[in-house]
Amino acid sequence: MATRAQPGPLSPAGSAGVAALATGGVASCPGPGRPGLLQDETLGVASVPSQWRAVQGIRGETKSCQTSSIATASASAQARNHVDAQVQTEAPVPVSVQPPSRDDIPRLAAFLRRVEAMVIRELNKNWQSHAFDGFEVNWTEQQQMVSCLYTLGYPPAQAQGLHVTGISWNSTGSVVACAYGRPTVPAGGLYSGEVLVWDLSRLEDPLLWRTGLMDDTHTDPVSQGVGAGQLQLTEGFALVMQQLPRSTKLKKHPRGETEVGATAVAFSSFDPRLFILGTEGGFPLKCSLAAREAALTRMPSSVPLRAPAEFTFSPHGGPIYSVSCSPFHRNLFLSAGTDGHVHLYSMLQAPPLTSLQLSLKYLFAVRWSPVRPLVFAAASGEGDVQLFDLQKSSQKPTVLIKQTQDESPVYCLEFNSQQTQLLAAGDAQGTVKVWQLSTEFTEQGPREAEDLDRLAAEVAT
Repeated sequence: MATRAQPGPLSPAGSAGVAALATGGVASCPGPGRPGLLQDETLGVASVPSQWRAVQGIRGETKSCQTSSIATASASAQARNHVDAQVQTEAPVPVSVQPPSRDDIPRLAAFLRRVEAMVIRELNKNWQSHAFDGFEVNWTEQQQMVSCLYTLGYPPAQAQGLHVTGISWNSTGSVVACAYGRPTVPAGGLYSGEVLVWDLSRLEDPLLWRTGLMDDTHTDPVSQGVGAGQLQLTEGFALVMQQLPRSTKLKKHPRGETEVGATAVAFSSFDPRLFILGTEGGFPLKCSLAAREAALTRMPSSVPLRAPAEFTFSPHGGPIYSVSCSPFHRNLFLSAGTDGHVHLYSMLQAPPLTSLQLSLKYLFAVRWSPVRPLVFAAASGEGDVQLFDLQKSSQKPTVLIKQTQDESPVYCLEFNSQQTQLLAAGDAQGTVKVWQLSTEFTEQGPREAEDLDRLAAEVAT
């Protein structure tokens, strides 16, 4: 709705003008030709089109742009010419040594006479010096870590669950041989010549097999189950309890038996007639092939049996599994057994010089190093090989090698006397691992032999 006001004449200022504004610009009284009061009036809708929008619509246009085409080019190159060149050193020209002229000989003789006393004095000082004692030139590459070079196995034996029970290097150190078996399946011989096999894991009826008495059965007692072609028995020895030297207290064997079982043997490197025996009773015995005393036993034999024991050492806490004589000292040897201890003995006294507990389980093997007088290795029932350097510590191993990850036992080990950086070990998984030793285990330290002599001279307390 829109209101339209009628036009009228302008009013003068003042009260009359105010009244005119209040009444819409006219007098309050109507008159001829003069409109009345403001009134509402309804008019039609008026619309005004936008000229600006129309103009903009007409002016609108669409534009586009495009980059110019990119120029590309391909080029290739190929070497067409080549040249070969060679160099060759010239043949060396021998340097001719000119003999001293006759004029120089008197001066040379005078010089030699003048410095002779000084040279002799310095040579005498060097001859008496100990600065380079124990030094040996070694041109081989230094090896700082113990690493596994080879992992060897025999699948048919491993498929049967057999263990590596023995290792041996050949004379050149290039071939390693191993024996397979089961420590819980021992073989034994009877006095009658029969061979028996037992399975100790079977609590009832452990006997697996026996040869019986046949034409091919041994006619003499079987004392060891190792075959080496055709062997001829020339000498025999027997360990009888009553004939053992009374250098230590020994418990009487149960069931009234008098024979003592031997479990390990090692020959001296200095006396071919001397050997050390490990026994089931846990005590080592010093024995001699030159013994002439007859053994007091009724054991049948095709050759006379002699009593070889000369000295008895203090025992372990269980059977001995391994003994090893020192290659650097005639009186020292090591022993290891089921009590987890390694004993270092002197052949001149019964008690051990030292005792080391290396394992909470059995120790199956111990060996002296062939090149280091104070180094030895031991194989444990916890799956590791322990290397000891007595020059560094007499209480803990210098290096502990983890042979098996499941802690299955390591039954045997051997140093390589030719390739002295190699050590082989066999385990219950049927595996032989060849370890490369670090340089510290293959190079003899200064005065190491003197330290070994000092150790051997100690008196056990």
